[in-house]
Amino acid sequence: MQLDQYDIKILQILQHQGRITKSNLADEIHLSVSPCWERVKKLEQAGIIEGYGARVNINKFLKQTSVLVEVSLKEHHSQAFKRFESLMCQSPEVTDCYATGGGVDYILKVQTQDIDQYQRLVDVWLDSDLGIERYYTYIVTKTIKQNMSVVEFKV
Repeated sequence: MQLDQYDIKILQILQHQGRITKSNLADEIHLSVSPCWERVKKLEQAGIIEGYGARVNINKFLKQTSVLVEVSLKEHHSQAFKRFESLMCQSPEVTDCYATGGGVDYILKVQTQDIDQYQRLVDVWLDSDLGIERYYTYIVTKTIKQNMSVVEFKV
């Protein structure tokens, strides 16, 4: 799908104001409501807009520990990767999982109540036939910047 200046402006606005009304969005991009809303629908159908949601500050009501984890697998074939990725997708504690190049197979972000719960989770992974060769744990002590997937477009 080829994006024009109107599509890009719609994406910029919706990333920051997901609850903006149809008419206010149309006013912002200088189109009438119907053509503006048709563009939004096309962006959704093309999978460019994947959904809408609220940013929740979980620390306001629940104590959480954030842990970043580097994981290297013993074996490097598609079945080993699929097995690992499947378990990560099924683990609610794993909020982000990235396959990487450059010496480490995966980088994870894990949210648990505390370090003890995190270690119990890792122990389960290690006891399973997941194929983890080694892992490195980094405890997040303070969040300096958290990107909420806002992409700045240059027109």
